[in-house]
Amino acid sequence: MKSNTSINSIANRRLKNHTSLGQSVRNSFTMAYRGVLKIRRTPEQLFDVTLQPIIFTLMFTYIFGGAISGDVKNYLPVIIPGILVQTVITTSIVTGVQLREDMDKGVFDRFKSLPIARISPLAGALMADTIRYTIATVLTFTMGYIMGYRPDGGLGNVAIAAVLVIVCSWAMSWIFAFFGVIARTASSVQGISMLVLFPLTFLSNAFVPVNTMPEWLQWFVKVNPLSHLITAVRELVNNGNIGWDFSISLIGAAIIVVLFAPITVHAYMRRT
Repeated sequence: MKSNTSINSIANRRLKNHTSLGQSVRNSFTMAYRGVLKIRRTPEQLFDVTLQPIIFTLMFTYIFGGAISGDVKNYLPVIIPGILVQTVITTSIVTGVQLREDMDKGVFDRFKSLPIARISPLAGALMADTIRYTIATVLTFTMGYIMGYRPDGGLGNVAIAAVLVIVCSWAMSWIFAFFGVIARTASSVQGISMLVLFPLTFLSNAFVPVNTMPEWLQWFVKVNPLSHLITAVRELVNNGNIGWDFSISLIGAAIIVVLFAPITVHAYMRRT
């Protein structure tokens, strides 16, 4: 009789069709830990974030430094923030590529069957990728320091600039995660992402002064969100100033997350 009562109470229990905010956060951190384990077991996937900052910093500085600023030393305050933003933002493409690869392998089908927050597999993967952004950021500033760059803004403002770039890159990775969900192959994710990102990075104020460009191109460069982010980083590390570009970069990052996080999760639930 007691056993029947227990069975009936279980049968009549109402199942939850949603997860709490706390559970969503815990699930996301668990999935992020999975991403960290993947990095530990396959460290070769960090080659891009370890080699690209070094190669790009050396190449762009010694190629353009003399022509634009007269010498390498005067060019470093201009190029280091530009290389930093370009490198870390480009690194966020890997999020969508790896996401597509996991979906092709059926890993996310397993996650979908688990009683976890729907957003956690995606959010966890994106959180784990912040390690990649941090490595790229540290290496870029380290290469600049080795080459003679001494930020006048001080170490504290350098740290704030680093956090700003990492936060904005994490926000943009939701865009590439969306590409990873809707694309058919990992190679197509990379192709689509590069097609979007290359004009934004190279048609910006990352490498050359805006006033040297044609007027029609200056308009695009000035409204380019990456130009605002690069300017915010330069003002922080070189002058110690937090201005409008800093604010607009954070506002833009928040808007991207608000827009792309829900549609990415929705597309993910439909495709898996």
